[in-house]
Amino acid sequence: MPQSQQEEEEGDVVEIVTTTGDQDVVDEGHFTSESAQILIGEIMGCNKDLENIKQNINHVQNKMKNIIDVLGRV
Repeated sequence: MPQSQQEEEEGDVVEIVTTTGDQDVVDEGHFTSESAQILIGEIMGCNKDLENIKQNINHVQNKMKNIIDVLGRV
């Protein structure tokens, strides 16, 4: 590999864009436990958001079912 290409690759960074729009830049060669904790925190936040969405969907589905039941009795 040519020296300049190797230097370019060593200088590459990974950009992590979070759901809040914050950006953390992690140097691939220096990925630390702190970097991992940031990503794990983001995953946990996404899981919580998904759980809330599921609960909201269930609530809306139950509400629609109740409305349809009422309409069926009219």
